[in-house]
Amino acid sequence: MVRYIPNLITIIIILLIAKYILRGLKFFTRQISQEKLKLPGFYPDWAQPTFNILRVLLYAFTLAIVYPYLPGSESRVFQGVSVFVGIVFSLGSSSAISNLVAGLVITYMRPFKIGDHIKIKDFTGFVVEKSPFVVRIRNIRNEFVTFPNMTVLNSDIINYNTSGEEEGLVLHAKVTMGYDVPWRDVYDILIRAAQKTPHVEENPKPFVIQTGLEDFYACYEINVHVKEIEKVQLIHSLLYQHIQDEFKNAGISMFSPHYYAGTNNLQNSQNVIEKNNN
Repeated sequence: MVRYIPNLITIIIILLIAKYILRGLKFFTRQISQEKLKLPGFYPDWAQPTFNILRVLLYAFTLAIVYPYLPGSESRVFQGVSVFVGIVFSLGSSSAISNLVAGLVITYMRPFKIGDHIKIKDFTGFVVEKSPFVVRIRNIRNEFVTFPNMTVLNSDIINYNTSGEEEGLVLHAKVTMGYDVPWRDVYDILIRAAQKTPHVEENPKPFVIQTGLEDFYACYEINVHVKEIEKVQLIHSLLYQHIQDEFKNAGISMFSPHYYAGTNNLQNSQNVIEKNNN
């Protein structure tokens, strides 16, 4: 025990140095997060993740330095246990490590932040949690969906907040109409429906574009500007409602030409059957 005292003192000195380095990192992290200290090209929301990375590296570096001074570190039993723990950790946490690395990449990519309205795969909602391993989203039905960071990293992400920061987000609704309805009438009806929809910006004005000419119908798309990003799904719903109302008020049916074609074919088939029976 007496011979081990110098090693013990060395370990204590190493731990004290690591402790004060960690305090210094915490101080700079707090200053950068509160924007009291600004570094060119370094965003405030990077401060805490960077601190977490440096803290883990500091712990690992401290453990590597302290390891040779631990009692029994030179024994084969101690070394064997260390190798065994390392193998178990590496084999059992491969997916966790992948999600952790993906979480770091997402952090520095900055595709979204807490509170943003985003779409991942087919799920749209608000970001309520960003952890080192998962991203959690809540939709308007108060359903929570958890995505592993690897899934998020490999998916296309639509961020409605960053898309509409300046002029607002452009929402669109698609409508198909038969060629018997003049395209100018369709344009007027869609514009009126957009102007009656709540939360739609008057300037820039709504506009319509044709997206295709199919065999039985033409494709139209009404586009509107909105700035209340948190109400995107509600505005979409209201827009569709007003489109239906305006077409009904104009006396124009929104049934697809395929419907009429199918109805006529069915009627013709029934007439043939009745004729054959007679």
